[in-house]
Amino acid sequence: MLTDTHCHLDYHKFDADRAEVIARAVDSGLIRMLVPGLHHRASKEAVRLAESNPSVYAAVGFHPTYLEEFKEQTFDEFKKLASHSKVVAVGEIGIDYYWVKESDKRTFQRDVLRQQLQFAKEINKPIIIHMREENDAWYGEASQDLLNILEEWQSNLKSPLAEKPGVLHSFNGNLETAQKALALNFYIGVTGPVTYKNADEKREIIKQLPITKLLIETDAPFLSPVPQRGKRNEPAYVRHIADKIAEIHFKSPAEIASITTANAARLFAWGD
Repeated sequence: MLTDTHCHLDYHKFDADRAEVIARAVDSGLIRMLVPGLHHRASKEAVRLAESNPSVYAAVGFHPTYLEEFKEQTFDEFKKLASHSKVVAVGEIGIDYYWVKESDKRTFQRDVLRQQLQFAKEINKPIIIHMREENDAWYGEASQDLLNILEEWQSNLKSPLAEKPGVLHSFNGNLETAQKALALNFYIGVTGPVTYKNADEKREIIKQLPITKLLIETDAPFLSPVPQRGKRNEPAYVRHIADKIAEIHFKSPAEIASITTANAARLFAWGD
């Protein structure tokens, strides 16, 4: 029993065999898959996929690298989408200083992030956070800016959202950043790179985090885990990430599957 809490099934790389990809995931033991929105059109497609597939759920949001399409009127559409019973989060939202270098555009990213956080607060949904440092550093300005914004937001939330405000997707920061996120009650998303040969530091960080605060994500079609690295990623491969976390924490794969599936249910409130 596994859950993939972050997979872009709306992406064009799945156009030829999307139904088969979802079927393979279900056949491999996945009970739920969460498709986040990257912009307005992707959010609508995520909801459509959730409507037509019992095991698929959706999130709506604007990714920080797609903000050229952002308009404040988008929130009117997002409110309509978010009223659907299978929309369980706001995301993928956040800060990206890897692709966005200009100071004014970074300021705009932070402004839109704050707007989307306010939207999540209004509709009482957890958030899915994207964060990427310039030059893919472990810690830097993006981490600092994000933590400051999240701390301010989380401190003004009411229960139960304050106790389970969201997840830092595909976490690629240092241990201190992870610990600060945990202190704000966030979950940590673990993706395929944890299985890579040169990821000892990442594995050491995951080892020091409580299993009860981890979520497993494929980020499909990206970040394929070993032994599928180099191929198109898909939700069925989530078990390779679960196996590696089991190895890191000296648990059985079945235990990790059960615990992380319960974590996802707790955060996204979609049942057992």
